Amino acid sequence: MASHNELGQWGEEQAVNYLEGKGYRILERDWRSGHRDIDIIARTAAEIVFVEVKTRRTSRFGSPCEAVDYRKRRHLQAAIDHYIRSRQIDMPFRFDIISITAADPKHPAIEHFEDVRLLGYGGFCR
Repeated sequence: MASHNELGQWGEEQAVNYLEGKGYRILERDWRSGHRDIDIIARTAAEIVFVEVKTRRTSRFGSPCEAVDYRKRRHLQAAIDHYIRSRQIDMPFRFDIISITAADPKHPAIEHFEDVRLLGYGGFCR
């Protein structure tokens, strides 16, 4: 895991494996809407799940999910709205954050925050 981009890609792969292990079906990865992107779009039996993945080497400066600030969530909201309109989604959906700390890459710490409120302020990281 040499570069920041490689760490991010590795984290997204860990998140995909985690979600598939929980029975999610991955629909899209790195879906783009202009300069905005959605890391993972998945589906459960009941809903579409939009997932932002944040990966850090350590939690020394806080949880990775704390990097999903208000501005980032506003951009995600716009991308999600575009995806729903363009794909004519007519089913429930939610937004999740997967936070990965890779101090030991063989055993990363994965936290899954489900149904995070996009607009509004913080309070979703434990």
